[in-house]
Amino acid sequence: MAFWARQICIWCSSVKTSIVANSIQHLRKTHRMWIQLHEHSSLSLLCSDNHFLQYGQRTYTSVSLGSRLQSTNSNNGQILSSETNLLSPVNHCQQQAEVIPSSDTKTLYEDWDDTRPLSALEEISEEEAVQIVAEPLLPLSSFTLEDYVDRSETLSKLVLLGVDLSKMKKRPEAAQLLLRLDFEKDITKIILFLKDVGLEDNQLGPLLTKNPYILAKDTEVLETRVAYLKSKKFGKEEVARMVSKAPFLLSFSVERLDNRLGFLQKELGLNVQKTRDLVVRLPRLLTGSLEPIKENYKVCQLELGFRHNEIQHIVSKVPRILTANKRKLTETFDYLHNVMGITHHLLLKFPQVLNSKVLKVKERHMFLTFLGRAQYDPKQPSYISLDKLVSVPDEVFCTEIAKASVQDFEKFLKTL
Repeated sequence: MAFWARQICIWCSSVKTSIVANSIQHLRKTHRMWIQLHEHSSLSLLCSDNHFLQYGQRTYTSVSLGSRLQSTNSNNGQILSSETNLLSPVNHCQQQAEVIPSSDTKTLYEDWDDTRPLSALEEISEEEAVQIVAEPLLPLSSFTLEDYVDRSETLSKLVLLGVDLSKMKKRPEAAQLLLRLDFEKDITKIILFLKDVGLEDNQLGPLLTKNPYILAKDTEVLETRVAYLKSKKFGKEEVARMVSKAPFLLSFSVERLDNRLGFLQKELGLNVQKTRDLVVRLPRLLTGSLEPIKENYKVCQLELGFRHNEIQHIVSKVPRILTANKRKLTETFDYLHNVMGITHHLLLKFPQVLNSKVLKVKERHMFLTFLGRAQYDPKQPSYISLDKLVSVPDEVFCTEIAKASVQDFEKFLKTL
């Protein structure tokens, strides 16, 4: 009897181990299914999950009791009824765990297989490889905006307006500004404002190329500055001309513009109308440095020998004299006055000659001297105007002034 008891204990122990192992394996499979299908059947899976541990425990208990009942071969009906009562909760949990049909689970797995991403190590056919299109990556940094044009709507539309993005290479802060702006939200209103000022379509591109910072300005501030210019009796066409010729004009505050106008009027001793005409002809006087203006005025007075009223006359005719290179200005005057013998009185009649390149004046004067036609005195015959000497092209100079061919002029220049 003791032998059979030991055998029954060994058999029960093996059954326990097998049942526990199967229960653990079932728990792992069901847990993985719960992770994958929790979005589709969270309520049912939660219910089944609550009974996972109970299921394993009750199964183990029921089997153990069933084994004992079979080993003792008891005829007691109460024990059989108690076994039935222990097994009934297990059946109830199994019914709750089988909420999701197996067919739906297979369908979901099939859908996942269809949308499964390709692995980087998975082999593909040549036909599939040819069909793969890899878009170029947007560079993290670049020395030019051309790399961003195809990917930026703002830059593409600015190019259509005539903006030269290659000029932004030396101004990285301007390039960063353009990349941050939205064309419809930030740039369109500035373009409409410039159109209202009077700029033509072909003038927008050059202006924005030189001064892209105006795109970040508030239109109300810009309108205030235009209103100031109009209050100083500048007409609409004059304002449009000034804005197009001096792209940074509207970047100056009203106070700075007022100070600049006052400086020009006081420094040059001009009245309001002449100051206005001077600025319209050369609006860069309001945006450039004031130092060249001061220096050139002193050069004309001290080195070139012009009086104050003569300087006013020269500046009114040729405003560029105020911003010209001081060294070039003195070299041109020295050749005209000391080599060619042009008097101050004659220079006042043709002040534009002072703004000419000294090399051009020298070549044409030497050719006329070679031909014996270098006569610049209006009182003498065969008089040659200084204006025509420097303003006309080579063909006109040779045929009408020098009375020679262009080939002769070119051969003469080779001998210099």
